[in-house]
Amino acid sequence: MIKIENLVKEFTIKNEHKKQVKTLAVDNLSLSVQDGEIFGLLGPNGAGKTTTIRMLTMEMEATAGNIEYQGCSIKEHPIDIKKMIGVVPQNINFDNDLTVGENMELHAKLHHMSAADRKRKIAEMLDFVELSQTINLMPRALSGGMKRRLLIARALIHEPKILFMDEPTVALDPQVRRRIWDLIRNLSAQGTTVVLTTHYIEEAEALCNRVAIINKGRLVAIDTPENFCNRMGRFAVEWDGTEGRQYQFFDSRKEAAAFAGELEHGVRIRKTNLEDAFIELTGRREGV
Repeated sequence: MIKIENLVKEFTIKNEHKKQVKTLAVDNLSLSVQDGEIFGLLGPNGAGKTTTIRMLTMEMEATAGNIEYQGCSIKEHPIDIKKMIGVVPQNINFDNDLTVGENMELHAKLHHMSAADRKRKIAEMLDFVELSQTINLMPRALSGGMKRRLLIARALIHEPKILFMDEPTVALDPQVRRRIWDLIRNLSAQGTTVVLTTHYIEEAEALCNRVAIINKGRLVAIDTPENFCNRMGRFAVEWDGTEGRQYQFFDSRKEAAAFAGELEHGVRIRKTNLEDAFIELTGRREGV
């Protein structure tokens, strides 16, 4: 289990008058992630998602608060905890002077793996992400989707119990994105805990057991995607109104149809989705 208690991250920046002021990127955030679940962090741009991930992975030190893994504080057991976690960063960060295999070898050595274990795990992980044939290629020769899969393979080489994924499918086409979804589901089925941030609401809805919505560094709500939708009403009616696209939510399709029948034109009835709940709770679309 990951337990976050009263987490705060404060930065000092210059305002429009070039005076130094303090701003809160993460503001008293508390939540927990259960073993084996796929857990999503959603929020508008600047909500604090990536900052939270960086504190969880010890790339950045918190201003205040505590993070525990399996009851161990990162302040007291940082090395032990680093052995537990793997990180798939948002940015592609391979060494472009090394081949795919050499990049994997370097990462394995950083985790003090034996030569035999390195050879076995490199072959196993490249096979898992269907990149075995690329072992002697340079990373620059790979497509965007292949690079994303290689990031996952590299992060898994030391068999972490927990995998952090920051925007794992950003800028990928839908077909490649769904291929990575399958990889994430396979990891979860094998017992790996996955924590991911994403700007794609449908991705969180398709993958996550639970989702935390954060805004301006604060936790707004946390629940399963299904419960978020049920709270809104299971069916949505949308239409073009005088103030743009309008929405109304109902518990049954019959109620939705009755309401839609009172409108003149351009009416659509559909199932409520996680994006509806996100907009209701934050007032903004994802990525805005």
